[in-house]
Amino acid sequence: MSGSKAGAALAALREDLSGDVFAPGDEGYDGARVVFNAMVDRRPAVIAQCASEADVVTAVRFARELDLPVAVRGGGHSVSGSALGDGALVVDLRRLNEVTVHPAARAVRVGGGATMSHLDRACQPYELATTGGRVSTTGVGGFVLGGGSGWLDRKCGLAVDNLLGVDLVTADGEQVTATAEDRPELFWALHGGGGNFGVATSITLRLHALPQMSVAFLLYLPEHGPEVLRTYRDLIEAGPAEASGAVVYLTGPPEDFVPPPLVGQLLAGAILTYAGPEDEMRKLAQPLLAIPHEVELVVPTPYADLQCMFDDPPGMRNYWSAEYLTGAPDAFVDVFCALGTEMPWPTASQHLVFPQGGAIADGPADWPVPYRDAPWGVHPFGVWADPADDDRVRDWVTDVRRAVRPWSTGAVYLNFTGDEGGDRVVAGLGSENMRRLGEVKRTYDPDNVFRFNHNITPL
Repeated sequence: MSGSKAGAALAALREDLSGDVFAPGDEGYDGARVVFNAMVDRRPAVIAQCASEADVVTAVRFARELDLPVAVRGGGHSVSGSALGDGALVVDLRRLNEVTVHPAARAVRVGGGATMSHLDRACQPYELATTGGRVSTTGVGGFVLGGGSGWLDRKCGLAVDNLLGVDLVTADGEQVTATAEDRPELFWALHGGGGNFGVATSITLRLHALPQMSVAFLLYLPEHGPEVLRTYRDLIEAGPAEASGAVVYLTGPPEDFVPPPLVGQLLAGAILTYAGPEDEMRKLAQPLLAIPHEVELVVPTPYADLQCMFDDPPGMRNYWSAEYLTGAPDAFVDVFCALGTEMPWPTASQHLVFPQGGAIADGPADWPVPYRDAPWGVHPFGVWADPADDDRVRDWVTDVRRAVRPWSTGAVYLNFTGDEGGDRVVAGLGSENMRRLGEVKRTYDPDNVFRFNHNITPL
């Protein structure tokens, strides 16, 4: 961004914005462009750290005046680094993190820059919750608008199933609100279409009563992995929607509850979450507890604390993907567990299979979330520190996808993927939905200003 017009516009933006503005060469610019995935190193033209909805309008209009594309930063947690764009204006929403709970209405209004921790901590005193991501650092806005899968989705539905309204700044700087009654076509598109249609300055979500939450976290030697997964599969498929979690291969973490000889070693694990009391959880977990295990952690825990138990370490390199499955037969179990023993370790990577079903399968069939009807999902989650490991971790993630494809439905949750090409975007939104989404994109962003995402092309 150069020239007298650009310089004058930038000076005006610095004057008009109540938040901070950073351009290349400014002190603080490099810190402002750091995102969760350490592999992402992009240089925006301008970063506007907005402190109000009016700031967002000002920033978007500035971008349009200079013909800059716009990237939107909420939590900055996407593996693709969609919060940044080379040569773009970044609308940084992190200061818009206010959460207002309406307990009588069982609803919550969440600022566009709030993280799961902001949301969960605000709702916890009221014993209310809604489906959130499985870690506390995820941004609520991008998570929800991308579909939203978490520990509570079998009981409460996907995050988008609980979406009541979105306040949006469109590509032309207009402030609009989308609900089931007001701009219903835009509201439909926001149920999975992500940040393609504008900057979500706030969203409103339905809340559910959650007086108690429990979790069982068991670690096993890897040779027990197939028995653990078969047992977990049978337990979930016969169990209540309150039960969720995952089976995971991981490197033994340096936690107090992990015996020192197991730290840094490859282990198999079972995570069983339960939206209810510990005694019910323990009964449900008995088949898993009967398998010889090295670590046993079965505790009641506030939901907001559970959300922090598996937080991803910051400053790491990340490469993830996912496949959604028609089922988890024994043949799949054998393949999945063999892939687990091939997982690159010691790293912070994880090899997960998790259940769907329950309220996910029972939710509205119309939203553009075609993975809803898959009973299981596989999530190879590559996380590592050393750039020398880049190829081996990425190759492993690709190998996992290829190996489980015989059981794949073909659909995918896009929040679990990076840039995997246009065909995967179609797989994540549904081929039958793409024309309709493209029409909404044409209405609200005909110039594709918001393109640093799983992009929908304007028709």
